[in-house]
Amino acid sequence: MVQIIDQTAIFSQENQEMSAFLEVLSPLLEAHLSLHIIVTLSEETLKETIDMSRFTEWATTFKKAAKSFILVTNAISYEEAPEDLSVVPTIQEAKDVIEMEEIERDLGF
Repeated sequence: MVQIIDQTAIFSQENQEMSAFLEVLSPLLEAHLSLHIIVTLSEETLKETIDMSRFTEWATTFKKAAKSFILVTNAISYEEAPEDLSVVPTIQEAKDVIEMEEIERDLGF
């Protein structure tokens, strides 16, 4: 469920129900505020089960800490996501977004 690589923690939903995953995820995120976060949702996750407001709240918290928070899912598209939440379809794209956001922070954007 948790994999830490360099300055990034990757949390995977795997076969958990969304509500159970969010319950476990919340304290883990609080413990990893110093890392960039990638949350990967299960391929079976339905759009209707994704608590967008909760993920957006977490993204805002990490942004304030100068860290990235990226949601990896195929259930929703980038266009459907709130502006404050980065959503991508693959882990590689999540890593690329983190790298771009790091450059933006370094440049003062």
